[in-house]
Amino acid sequence: IGSILVFAIIGTTISAIVIGFGLYFLGIAGVVYQLNFLESFAFGSLISAVDPVATVAIFHALNVDPVLNMLVFGESILNDAIAIVLTTTILESTDGATSTAEAILMGFNRFCLMFFASAGIGVVFALISALLLKHVDLRKNPSLEFGMMLVFTYAPYVLAEGIHLSGIMAILFCGIVMSHYTHFNLSTVTQITMQQTLRTLSFIAETCVFAYLGLALFSFKHRAEPALIVWSLILCLIGRACNIFPLAILVNKFREHQITKKMMFIMWFSGLRGAISYALSLHLNFSDETRHVIITTTLIIVLITTLIFGGATMPLLKFMRATKNSTSKRLRRKKKDREVTLSKTRE
Repeated sequence: IGSILVFAIIGTTISAIVIGFGLYFLGIAGVVYQLNFLESFAFGSLISAVDPVATVAIFHALNVDPVLNMLVFGESILNDAIAIVLTTTILESTDGATSTAEAILMGFNRFCLMFFASAGIGVVFALISALLLKHVDLRKNPSLEFGMMLVFTYAPYVLAEGIHLSGIMAILFCGIVMSHYTHFNLSTVTQITMQQTLRTLSFIAETCVFAYLGLALFSFKHRAEPALIVWSLILCLIGRACNIFPLAILVNKFREHQITKKMMFIMWFSGLRGAISYALSLHLNFSDETRHVIITTTLIIVLITTLIFGGATMPLLKFMRATKNSTSKRLRRKKKDREVTLSKTRE
């Protein structure tokens, strides 16, 4: 979990800074569509949210190293929340009367407050639910038990959003703690019902999001800036590299199971952008022209990374695995025949 937190928190911040500074100075130089300091870093933060859904599905199909699967999947879950908090922090900490240094300091304070307070709310609700279900026997009434679980899972999100914190961060940490404590205090019936219900809802939500993403190509007014799109994509790759490789070398000093160079490369390659980035771009309160440029750029980057990088993941993994002499043809054939599903909710 320590490595995942390092990649998700520090890595996402590094990526946002690289992209934000890069676009800001390229805009000043007249190379790309000019964005001001706030707009550059808001875009850098939202485009730093990775969603390697295709990569994770292929990992399951090819049965890759569990550590690699855990790192990519774990980072993608927490990374979305970090990107949302970063973007919200940047948008809320702006004041025309403050200097850049003061704005950065205010943004850092706001980020820490939002991150730790939201996580704390989620943890508190999860612990309360664990204690309540431990001392109150509801095993003979699974309907009430199931209803209480739904309340305790949704309550931290509502409270966090109500006091202008991060609901997704609260519900994420609530889910993590609940899976370790509350889950084992439930009856077997409620455990199965809860898991299958949430997996089904997650699958439906995921499908709707990607359907909406596809329809967005034809539903909104777009303004494409080719130079901005190309340089944003390049900076995404550079920011991802500055995130993965140095931090992987750092965490290797404290890990028993080392992250190999091959794993680092696959983690870098799996930095697909997804629906979170696009959703955040829709909520930017900039001028209409700038907003349309950022939305179009984000949508195109999401589609390019998902289709090209996601589509190239299978051949890349097979090529890199082909160098292993220990893999037999029979095992390769079995792994090739395994079903590939694009859902994160697969067991």
